[in-house]
Amino acid sequence: MEQSALLSIENLTVRYGKDTALQIESPIIIEEGDRVGIIGSNGAGKSTLIKSILGLVHYEGSIHTRLQMEQIATHMQFNEYTDAMPTKYIMEAILQTKISRSQKLRDLIDYFDFGDCLRKKYSRLSGGQRQRFTIIMVMMQDAPLTFYDEVTSGLDFEARQKLVEKLTSWYRDRDSSLCIVSHYYEELEQLADKLLILDKGHVIDYGQKEDLFRKYCGRAVIVLNNSVENEQLFCSYEKLASPAHLIALPCETEEKEKELTALLLAHNKNYTRSSTDIEMIYANAKKAFLERQGKECEL
Repeated sequence: MEQSALLSIENLTVRYGKDTALQIESPIIIEEGDRVGIIGSNGAGKSTLIKSILGLVHYEGSIHTRLQMEQIATHMQFNEYTDAMPTKYIMEAILQTKISRSQKLRDLIDYFDFGDCLRKKYSRLSGGQRQRFTIIMVMMQDAPLTFYDEVTSGLDFEARQKLVEKLTSWYRDRDSSLCIVSHYYEELEQLADKLLILDKGHVIDYGQKEDLFRKYCGRAVIVLNNSVENEQLFCSYEKLASPAHLIALPCETEEKEKELTALLLAHNKNYTRSSTDIEMIYANAKKAFLERQGKECEL
């Protein structure tokens, strides 16, 4: 394992009964300063991966880290705390500091508008308030490696935006590594520089976001609404896999992009251009993976 690597995973298998929940064959390396977005549909193995790293589930294979378990911070989807005392005292007991003595803790409480919740018991907190409580606890650790599992779940759009901005700012100049499980691709656009793509327990691909985009989508992608008129206009052009309500046109060369753009402008069409679209990466990486699986089955 390279000196800069915090975590190395290889030949990992997790089974629940007779079912294989996760299988990783090629090495997955997380290095200092990495920002890894972990994506995949429900049942892809995202949470199982985190639980394996934390030693919460039995696995076969190799997980190596030079960190102690207390140097890994984790935000899980579901967290439960005692209901015998107000959250203020739970927070102080776990963090082993008084709120009055920690400026950083007070700043986080103020930023997440949690001050009015400190005297509430945990069971009295709403879903969003519980998320904010746990996020504050995690961010206070300043751990070398942090996992966030659906960190914005239960938050409304404005709160999600605010949290993502805070996370982006918090980790911008830090060497610590960050792994985020999320189904909100726009959040990962801001937070992740690497992607780990999972599907039904298998690794579809792992690498730098820009490299994966070029691999599966090309130099750039032009996206417009899927309509009968737009479908007819671009019926002779190659299309990428995309959500049903969209048409995605790959631009392998600058000349191809100029050709498509001229056609769009001539017909007064609205469109967007992207060179890092994570949703497009996922859709086309999954398509390529399934095609490979189909060919292997035929063989």
